[in-house]
Amino acid sequence: MLAIFDVEGVLLDAEFLPTLAEKINKQDEIWDITRKGIEGVINWEEGLKKRIEILRGISYDTCKEVADSLKIMTGAKEACRALKDAGWKMMAVSGGFTIMTDRLKDELDLDYVFANELIFKDGKLDGVKIHVNSDKAKSAMIKVKEWKEEKKNTIVVVDGANDIKLFDICGLGIAFRAQDIVKDLATATLEEKDLSKLIDLINEHYGLEIRLQTVA
Repeated sequence: MLAIFDVEGVLLDAEFLPTLAEKINKQDEIWDITRKGIEGVINWEEGLKKRIEILRGISYDTCKEVADSLKIMTGAKEACRALKDAGWKMMAVSGGFTIMTDRLKDELDLDYVFANELIFKDGKLDGVKIHVNSDKAKSAMIKVKEWKEEKKNTIVVVDGANDIKLFDICGLGIAFRAQDIVKDLATATLEEKDLSKLIDLINEHYGLEIRLQTVA
């Protein structure tokens, strides 16, 4: 069994670039492009490059400080612990960056994370290396094939229009506090801001009895 998660807005209760943009008072501009990309209004890759261009020159230390400050979603630790204890594999596929997902991988005990990479030159933000594009399923399938996971035994938990191709590779697609287009395509929706509630959806769908435990 495999669980695939989006990161910003799902495993993290924050968006990295808009939060970083607050440091130079560019958050409105960045949010506007971010929103359009998530909603599928503009080309996601172009939007990402445009946002990085606006933020170019910010120091690595500031980027790291912001990345480390991003709050893990309520219930994410409990959900991931429960799935891990039940023998599931867990993967995150993020349009965000390794500077924030490396910590997340350790804290949530994820088996693998696909993410993009910020490029720094002389300690300043200088660009981005895109490994994950708007077709996140393409990245995810690399590990799905390697792990020989079946579609029917794969769940996906996402929130944005740029995530919906992941629904093509899963048996249970969950829209977590998501946009309407995502809800329309999902098998199930979760509106409560508590990721641990997805365990009930999984148990119901698969007839399992995965149990939650309190995580400090």
